[in-house]
Amino acid sequence: MTISQLPLLLFIGLSFTALFTIISGCEKSISMEDRPVAIADEQPQSQVTPVAQENDVLEVVTLGSGCFWCTEAVFRELKGVKSAVSGYSGGKLDNPTYKAVCSGTTGHAEVIQVTFDPQQIAFTDILKAFWETHDPTTLNRQGADVGTQYRSAIFYHNEKQKEEATAYKKQLDESGQFKSPIVTEITEFDKFYPAENYHQDYFKLNPENQYCQYVIRPKLEKFRSKFAGKLKSAEPDNK
Repeated sequence: MTISQLPLLLFIGLSFTALFTIISGCEKSISMEDRPVAIADEQPQSQVTPVAQENDVLEVVTLGSGCFWCTEAVFRELKGVKSAVSGYSGGKLDNPTYKAVCSGTTGHAEVIQVTFDPQQIAFTDILKAFWETHDPTTLNRQGADVGTQYRSAIFYHNEKQKEEATAYKKQLDESGQFKSPIVTEITEFDKFYPAENYHQDYFKLNPENQYCQYVIRPKLEKFRSKFAGKLKSAEPDNK
């Protein structure tokens, strides 16, 4: 090696170091470390009554499929969905906080409560979007999010939802669409507690967050491509 080659070798070495740093940063960005810690003054939310109970036209279902930021971002875009609220269901503690749920000791799952118009979107389409936008074969886990709070779950609000969800799950298992059996819990709805305000519409309000960029955005883009005809953006312009 000559003296004249030293600058080139030094440049190559620094380039590899920079590349390794970028890759490591990306890996870290999609870990749990990038999700917010519970804020000190957070207050538990009181249970809410679904709007659909006061409206004969609308219907409600409560779904858990990992991080509620992802699920909420997806379902807010579906035509016929009137609201998707992040929160907690399926646990034994009243008025849980995010910190308590993240401990994995309350029994709650991170969920979204979806209010939809069945005249605009069929419940089977809700189920299709649910099962095709997460891995329902991994028990208590979605990617880097691990714990019972990230379990795959459908909390049905009436017997018709239970029957359709059970039949759809059986159909998927028999079709071989997934290499492993579906572990989605199908349970009667009991209570829903809205998550703290800083969780609501998280993706839209925090687009530069690394978790949003590296986890939610690619998932949302894939969803938009696959469900293009079912999105609010596909509705005709009435102007």
